[in-house]
Amino acid sequence: MTLWILAALMTVGALFAVLWPLHRASVAGAARGGNDSAVYRDQLHEIERDLAAGSIGANEAQAARIEVSRRLLAADQAETAGIGAASDNAAAINQVRGRKLSAALAMIVLTLGAGGLYLALGSPNLPGQPLAERVAEAHGGANSVQAMFARVEAHLAQHPEDGRGWEVIAPVYMRLGRYADAAKARANALRLLGPTAERQADFGEALVAVENGTVTAQAKAAFDAALGLDAGNVTARFYEGLAAEQDGKPAEAAGIWRGMLDAASETAAWVPTVREALARVAPSNAAGSTAGASGSNSTTAGPQSNQDEMIRGMVERLAARLRENGSDVEGWVRLVRSYLVLGEREKAKAADADARRALKDDPDKLRRFEDEARSLGISG
Repeated sequence: MTLWILAALMTVGALFAVLWPLHRASVAGAARGGNDSAVYRDQLHEIERDLAAGSIGANEAQAARIEVSRRLLAADQAETAGIGAASDNAAAINQVRGRKLSAALAMIVLTLGAGGLYLALGSPNLPGQPLAERVAEAHGGANSVQAMFARVEAHLAQHPEDGRGWEVIAPVYMRLGRYADAAKARANALRLLGPTAERQADFGEALVAVENGTVTAQAKAAFDAALGLDAGNVTARFYEGLAAEQDGKPAEAAGIWRGMLDAASETAAWVPTVREALARVAPSNAAGSTAGASGSNSTTAGPQSNQDEMIRGMVERLAARLRENGSDVEGWVRLVRSYLVLGEREKAKAADADARRALKDDPDKLRRFEDEARSLGISG
């Protein structure tokens, strides 16, 4: 309703702005049509009064009388032609009235046309939305993904027993790189909703991400549990192979991955990843798998494949973290093992030396690391 009142007031204002100058012009024209003869006669009387008072001289008075008399004569002649003058005045008035009428009609037509167009194309019943709210919406408003994610987190903080909520938010944490939060969320979902092969495998995958690609004992247990529930779970089988590779058992890893490829459909999305992993531990056998027969170029991808690059990135992040905090014994062991898995024995030896220097002030941690290093075939 307010919208229509404002529109009406604006229309009236526009009409007034257009018609008022025309009205003033017509009034001024009518005022100029008065009796000029009376004005000139008054001027003659004024001259005589000024002469009698001595305000002007006789010569000046005579010159003024001649000029005013000339104008009076012209005015009298114009008045005798009153019919023509009246006709011209009427024509001028009619012309002004015509302009007024045209302007009024134009304003009415434009107003009605604009109103009809707005009713046809506009949304008069749509509630207003201030600019500040729209800007806030575009940069993370109440309905943005970030806001909804924050509301889910707030909900879980108040209702930590909502297993479905933990299961929903866990994949988001993984995509955001918040692996520790993802592991916590998946652990809660597993505890609250019960074990399934998918939940066990997802939990193990989050634990691997937390440890920069290393399959820890806890993660291995989760994958074993997933395979116990579903022997065909792809995620669990892949990481079982990765665990074997990291434990220095490439033949066992190759057997697991080759079995996955032999049983897989060529259209399965995960086939390239498994094929690359198999090529890493058994290049000569990777192309011979059933699923890999149609893609010889990709099956022989070497250590520089995308999967390998991802693992290398994880290893570098682990190394950077240990340079900042060298007291993590398990971290040093994972770093040495990772370099060995990647076939970079010199880097493994360098990491072994760095670990011994970092742990030299803590004999207990140093002894634990040395035992693990010997089991990996790295001697001090």
